[in-house]
Amino acid sequence: MSLSPPRPRHRSRASRRLSAVATAVVCALTTGTVLAAAAPAVALVPGHGADDTAPHVTSPRVQAEMRDDEVAALGQEHAEEHARMRAAVRGIGDYPQTTRTNRLKALTDSQTTTNAGFDPTVFGAFNEYFPSPDFGDHVALLPTGKVLLFSFERIETNPEKEPAPTQTTGKENAGRAFLWDPAQGSGAGAFKKVTPPVVDMPDGLNEPRPAPFFCSGHSFLPNGMLGVFGGNLGGNGGTGAKLSLVFDPWTETWTRNPDMSVGRWYPSVVTGADGRQLIMSGQSELGWGTPTPVVERFPAKGFPVPTLKSDIPKNTPVDRFKADAPFSLDYPHLFSLNDGNIYGFGRQAGEQWKFDPVAESRSDLAARPDGRKRNYGSAVMLPGGVYGPDSALVLGGDRDNPSTLRFSNGSWTAEKSRAFGRTQDDTILLPDGKLMTVNGAYDIRDYGNGPYNPNADLKYRQIELRDAQGNWKLGPVQRLPRGYHSNAVVLPDGRVMVTGDELQQLANNPDINGTVSGVPGTTGPINMNGTIEIYEPAYLHQGNRPSLDRAPTTPVGFDKKFLVTTSTPERAAKAVLLAPTTSTHSVNTSQRHVELRISSRAGNRLELQAPPDAKAAPPGWYMLFLLNDQGVPSVAQWIQLSPSA
Repeated sequence: MSLSPPRPRHRSRASRRLSAVATAVVCALTTGTVLAAAAPAVALVPGHGADDTAPHVTSPRVQAEMRDDEVAALGQEHAEEHARMRAAVRGIGDYPQTTRTNRLKALTDSQTTTNAGFDPTVFGAFNEYFPSPDFGDHVALLPTGKVLLFSFERIETNPEKEPAPTQTTGKENAGRAFLWDPAQGSGAGAFKKVTPPVVDMPDGLNEPRPAPFFCSGHSFLPNGMLGVFGGNLGGNGGTGAKLSLVFDPWTETWTRNPDMSVGRWYPSVVTGADGRQLIMSGQSELGWGTPTPVVERFPAKGFPVPTLKSDIPKNTPVDRFKADAPFSLDYPHLFSLNDGNIYGFGRQAGEQWKFDPVAESRSDLAARPDGRKRNYGSAVMLPGGVYGPDSALVLGGDRDNPSTLRFSNGSWTAEKSRAFGRTQDDTILLPDGKLMTVNGAYDIRDYGNGPYNPNADLKYRQIELRDAQGNWKLGPVQRLPRGYHSNAVVLPDGRVMVTGDELQQLANNPDINGTVSGVPGTTGPINMNGTIEIYEPAYLHQGNRPSLDRAPTTPVGFDKKFLVTTSTPERAAKAVLLAPTTSTHSVNTSQRHVELRISSRAGNRLELQAPPDAKAAPPGWYMLFLLNDQGVPSVAQWIQLSPSA
């Protein structure tokens, strides 16, 4: 199908920014927040509150903001949501620095008071909070141990207006990227700017800028490089870029490959057992409406799958997968389960499909039994032992319903629910096989007190933890509420990095105009408008950890045995692989937990056996942890699984 680019909108910047606020599904979200200190408790589930400071939007004001083109493209109800947001934002004035400072203090105080009631040995603890040069709307833990963060150059600092250039064309529609090295701590020197390729987007303005790759999808290639596909063309309610990029963690550089055949805004990407990536969904370059059904593959057939660090995909195209993926909503969850098939769990209950990468076919799966649309909730493959995951958990995305559903062997079953419904949440796998949910909101740009009200219900800051039996319990609260564009990453030392949600970061910045120098890759001072918070799971408060001193530095073949050394062999009860996270918009197709057999022991040496095949664990880089009999993990060592080893 031949698609032409959208007609560029030549408008004033003020007009562009107001239009940006109108889009309900945009690449940047919600407002600041203040909370009174809550009494310490082991389980806090505050109700959905009200706040007199919420914008008062009358029906005539909404009608005045209605647009015929939006009604035609989106329908009356969706167009009214856009109009309501425009009406809410009109008349918003400045956002003073004193407000930011006071909000952050209130959040810090409430976090301290609330978390005093949570024993770190049982619930873990939030222990660090520091500024970052990026908002962290997209994140990826690289096999170097560094974290790639990328988003956009803001066009607004007032958190009650849209800071993202989603609806902007020209040079303001620009991306940015940074590396954070946890080994270097939290100062400016721990970050490095890694600017994406400069491109001239097909918006008719001929204004080169760093590639606007935010609102893209991404997953890892077998050689540890990150494939990034799509992005923001600008305008028309979310128009997709055709960008195809690869980030090389070994040289810390970007490579641009030939464009995809169709633009994608909010696509999903998954790496299969063959090491190739399938790219699905995302609104095309036409914007307004249904995501493209076209499925593309990278690298294209006939091009080698990169397995070595030196295998940099250059001039490598995508090709078209035979079957389509007719998701009606963007950012589906995609998983490669241990039968080698790709499972696509759409946000609409009836849009659940299985894709066969070999036959290039699609078949129907049972509809999700809740019958509801999910608004950017999370999903995760469950640990499946030595044979890899055969099931997935779908949860979140429904502000009114906390139901949790498990897909396994072609059918759905209800699992124990979390304490309350939340959207824009992140659920991650920990080394001990337990799950952690962090972040979330009532709705897009709504933390429980109405659209564009910066105050947040306390419950959306509270984590939830799931044990091996499927039981959930509420845990401590994070400092900032983080909803849309929030992310969480398990680090090699077992800690969890939490970041994202640029509007909350802007709303609570103690020095919005402050700058720092000394960030590698920059030529002058830069703003540190993002933030990172570190959570330490309970296992880091439960005594001595096992030690993993040495692991293979060359690729390990599937089903092969390999040696590791430990100075604490008596503490090594289990060995697991944990795939690194790359995520955005509550979509995380990469994380995976696979147990390894310990085939023999001799002194400080353990002989481990790799997963049986690439269906159990697709080729690529993994964190290897040793765990004691209580589930306390070592610091990880990185190993690479390769079919050619």
